[in-house]
Amino acid sequence: MNSKHMIAAFCAAGLACGALADDSKPAPEAEETAELSWAPGEGVTYGETPIVSTEVGVAFDSRYMTYGVIDGKDPIVTPSATMTFFDWVYLGVSSIFDVTKANGKRGGYGNRAGQYTTLDTTVGLAHEFDLGEDVGTLGFDFNYIYEYIRRYHGSMDDTQYLNLELTLGGHWLEPTLAIERDLMADEGTYVNLSLAHEFALIDGEGEDDDPILAFTPSVGQGLGNTLRVRHYDFTRHGEEVDRGGLMDSTIKGELAWNFAPGLSLTGYIAYSDYLFDSHLRDGAREHNAAWGHGCNHSWNFYGGLALTASF
Repeated sequence: MNSKHMIAAFCAAGLACGALADDSKPAPEAEETAELSWAPGEGVTYGETPIVSTEVGVAFDSRYMTYGVIDGKDPIVTPSATMTFFDWVYLGVSSIFDVTKANGKRGGYGNRAGQYTTLDTTVGLAHEFDLGEDVGTLGFDFNYIYEYIRRYHGSMDDTQYLNLELTLGGHWLEPTLAIERDLMADEGTYVNLSLAHEFALIDGEGEDDDPILAFTPSVGQGLGNTLRVRHYDFTRHGEEVDRGGLMDSTIKGELAWNFAPGLSLTGYIAYSDYLFDSHLRDGAREHNAAWGHGCNHSWNFYGGLALTASF
């Protein structure tokens, strides 16, 4: 082989090796382009960053219950809407409507069947923090509520609240601690600690999807300071109950049906009573008795339905 043929052979071998080397290199990955997108139940996102989401709903409750006592014997309807920005800040509004005239007449504000009685506006911060497999997920919600109470004969009974709710998820029993501070009506404080567990009856299609059908039982215990209890004018044997203590104990079962993307229907039944403080139990009994026949006890059974759309 002469020199010209040798040079040509080496060049051909070099080109072949270069081609083999190029083929062995992985193809460069396509750059991911972030863009705005929308999906029901998730809202608007930019790539994987949440931008804005909205939730609207309407709830029906068989009785108007607060702190385990009756604030309205007949059913109420509560429409609501919430808009959340960047998975952190949210704005909300809700209103309570009487279904019959009985609540207003016995509650001292006249016949408001089919009319609203309260209007709540809310601004809050809420987020979930992943603290690892051992600790779980910490849910945080801190909000301010201004509650407008519809006027009756010129009365002004509005109030304001600060609320803090902490939930620890990722465990068989998930605890929730809720703290409410009234800033205007009575400056009272109410605390509730509950434990819940979700049973998935029909799993969702994806690994991270919510169950299509789930049942969640829970138990909760409320605690009120003296100002919170005093606001309800509890009496015992004709004398004012002027003390704080353990208030409502509640057992609740909730069934949630996520029947379409972003759409859910939930129903619940609950039992509550003042189990651990005889003074407050007698006060709750007399408070409830003011709502007429069949209410002269400290315990109550009640339930409700709620339809929610998220987009």
